[in-house]
Amino acid sequence: MRALPVRLDAVLVQAVIAAALSFAHLHDLASAAGQHGWKAWAYPVSVDLLLVAAWRRLRSGGAKAAGWCWFLVALTASLGANVATAGLLDLGAVPAWLRILVAGWPAVAFLGGTLLAHGVTADAPTTEPASAPQPTAPKAPASAAELPAAEPEPALPSTPSVPPALVALARKVADEHRARTGTPIDTSTLRARLGVPLPLAEAIVTRLT
Repeated sequence: MRALPVRLDAVLVQAVIAAALSFAHLHDLASAAGQHGWKAWAYPVSVDLLLVAAWRRLRSGGAKAAGWCWFLVALTASLGANVATAGLLDLGAVPAWLRILVAGWPAVAFLGGTLLAHGVTADAPTTEPASAPQPTAPKAPASAAELPAAEPEPALPSTPSVPPALVALARKVADEHRARTGTPIDTSTLRARLGVPLPLAEAIVTRLT
C-alpha cells in the first residue's frame, strides 16, 4: 500500500502551537485564581469557543458589530492570561480583582456564546415575494333576470259568468218591464232593479237577447 503524502501547512502548525500555549496559560491562571481540577481546564475551552463563535459570526457577514465585540473580549482574556503568566504576575499571590474576573468569566462567556449563536445572522431585511396576480374570471353575459322585463300586454276584459238563477230573475224582470212599458228593458234599468255591477248587468243583457 502506498502511504498518503502528508502536507503540512505552516500557518496551521503555527495556529496549533499558539492555541496550545494560550490554552496552557489560561489553565495556569485559572488554577492560580482558585479554580482547581476540571474547572481550570474548562476556562481555556470557554475562551477558545467564544473566539471561534465570534469568528464564525464575522465570516457569516451578519451583525459584525456583535462579532467584533465578543471577539475582542475573548482575545483580551487570552492575551491577558498570556501576559499575566509571563512573569509579570506572582501566581502564588493572585490579587482579589483578578480572582473576581476569573470567577465571573463563565457568565460572560455564556452570554456571549448565546448572543452569537441565537442572534440575527443577516442585516439585510427580508422581503416577501410578490404574490402572483390572481387571474380574473371572464365576465358572464347578462342573465335573463338582469334584462329589462317586457311590459305585460293589457288583458282583455273577460265576460263575467252569470249564474242561471240570476239570468232567470233578470228575464222575469225584463218581461214585466215589457208588459208595463211595451219596450225592452235597458241595461241601466236592469242594473238598478237587480242591484248588480254594470259589467254583470251588461252580461245579463247579452243573455236575454
